[in-house]
Amino acid sequence: MVRKRLKKFSLKRVKKVREIIPDSVAERAMALNPLQSPEEPQPVDRVPRITNETITEHREEVLKGARKYIYPLQHSKHRIVTVTLSITAVAIAAFLIYCTAALYKFHQYNTFIYRVTQVVPFPAARADHNFVAYENYLFELRRFVHYYQTQQQQNFNSANKDQLERFKQQALSSVIDDAYVKVLAKQNKVSVSSKEVETRVDQARNQNRLGSNNKVFADVLRDYWGWSIADFKRSLKQEILAEKVSAKLDKAANDRANTALAQIKSGADFGEVAKSLSDDPTKANGGDYGLSITKTNPNISPEVIDVMFKLKAGEVSPAILASPVLAGNPPTLQIIKVTQNDGKSITAQHIVINLKDPSVYVNELKAKSPPKAFVKF
Repeated sequence: MVRKRLKKFSLKRVKKVREIIPDSVAERAMALNPLQSPEEPQPVDRVPRITNETITEHREEVLKGARKYIYPLQHSKHRIVTVTLSITAVAIAAFLIYCTAALYKFHQYNTFIYRVTQVVPFPAARADHNFVAYENYLFELRRFVHYYQTQQQQNFNSANKDQLERFKQQALSSVIDDAYVKVLAKQNKVSVSSKEVETRVDQARNQNRLGSNNKVFADVLRDYWGWSIADFKRSLKQEILAEKVSAKLDKAANDRANTALAQIKSGADFGEVAKSLSDDPTKANGGDYGLSITKTNPNISPEVIDVMFKLKAGEVSPAILASPVLAGNPPTLQIIKVTQNDGKSITAQHIVINLKDPSVYVNELKAKSPPKAFVKF
């Protein structure tokens, strides 16, 4: 009787345990039963053999088992790439929208925006079917702003807003004119090499016009204009290009210079030729400067002084393309005759032939192909 009750109790307990334990766990436990005899090894003749004929089939079976892991991984990689590209595209779009508003609506010119325009070619205007880079406009504007803020202590955020607007218009007009000069230079096969720029810098430095050394020069540029030496050379290159364009296009001035040289070579008196052909007020005195000239004379173009000190007494120079000494004056063609040269100072005569200002040719081109400004003030 007791045995029957125990058996009945045990069956109930087993039934409850089975209800609690999942079937999978139970199956694993049975598989680990040490009392069960292990499966007998499969005979060798029943093991599948891989041959040249069956290798493709076996390979496919192996790959089929691996694909269930590869496909989810590929899907995850594709999703990551898609999400990354989407985020990048949104970020770029937001960045461009911000920059566009900052440039064309709010007309910002801070350092960050300037650096952006050095990388992204936003246009400021169009000149004769060529776009004028916004960076060129900011390059010109920022030097005005820097000078008047640091040297004149002007505050463009309050009292001098009107003057800032004038500077903006002036800077935009200047870079548009520069773009037309480049068009004229290309049409007339005029260019300026890096060597020409370096020569002009050396000429000015030898005459102590750019400070005693590079450090002094760099400090002056930074303090006055916020420029580096490379920025200065960039501006100088554009100036030389405008001068060379004017010299190439002004046929009348070139004809007068050639006529003067021909008369001098044929034996005519230099002073008499100066009286008849020179545009300088000194022509009344036969082109005599009326003073002793040193290398640091600030009233004579550095290109002229450079040639002048290479001449011996009595020698005459070819026509020299001379940059203007005063802002607003046009470039000139000059012919020099040295009358005395002791190595430190010179006395000389000169014939000066004014070239037309480059703006004359720029305005003619503008009339044919008007510019279009994208920056509205």
